[in-house]
Amino acid sequence: MVTGGSGGIGKGCARKLCELEYDVVLAARREAPLRAAADEIGARYVVADASDPDEFAVAISTLETVDLVVHAAGTLGGTYARKQTFHQWQAIISANLDSCFVVTSAVLPRMRAGSRFVFISSSAAHEPMPARTAYSASKAGMNAFARALALEVDRDGIAVHIVTPGPVETEMLQDVPFEMYAIQISDVAAAVAWLDTVDPSVDLPEIRLSAVQRGPYARPPVVPTEARRRRQKTV
Repeated sequence: MVTGGSGGIGKGCARKLCELEYDVVLAARREAPLRAAADEIGARYVVADASDPDEFAVAISTLETVDLVVHAAGTLGGTYARKQTFHQWQAIISANLDSCFVVTSAVLPRMRAGSRFVFISSSAAHEPMPARTAYSASKAGMNAFARALALEVDRDGIAVHIVTPGPVETEMLQDVPFEMYAIQISDVAAAVAWLDTVDPSVDLPEIRLSAVQRGPYARPPVVPTEARRRRQKTV
């Protein structure tokens, strides 16, 4: 199961797993893009809000077993703390952190020895971002949740991993007001697929991914739409 599977990192991970002949089930809130993504990559899908416990539980009720969960649902948003409303704060925390519990609670009874969770986090969990207080807090909370969960389910033979990428070149990145070095969705997907090959006897809590900035493999920096807009405004 891949949450947030209708686009971005979730869809990229799901595509990679489909290529490796996994039986992939996508989950996301909006049916139209979710159905389009599933048709495109050859996956099944269920329409479900990963932050709504009742809706998510009903949506996956037909699944008997789940061997791999890639929790990629989430959102990048918010603003400076002095400008942010409590409603905005709640929306980010719900999408990024509450969803960790909702998905885990629903899926865990369907998992068995050898199953895995992979939580898609962010470098903001370790290096908080100004103007993204809620997002930074939610991703730090995700990492803490995942590590605590790992200590609970290791006795059942269930592994828990965190993939923590730096900037990833997605549509979500276009709202960032500065240029940056970014990795590709395919880089994250490759890491997720590789994690499921790690022997269950190995504890691998977290993988951090970031773009190299020097040398022959450095890619040009990404200039998001918002950064480009601000440059034009300044000129």
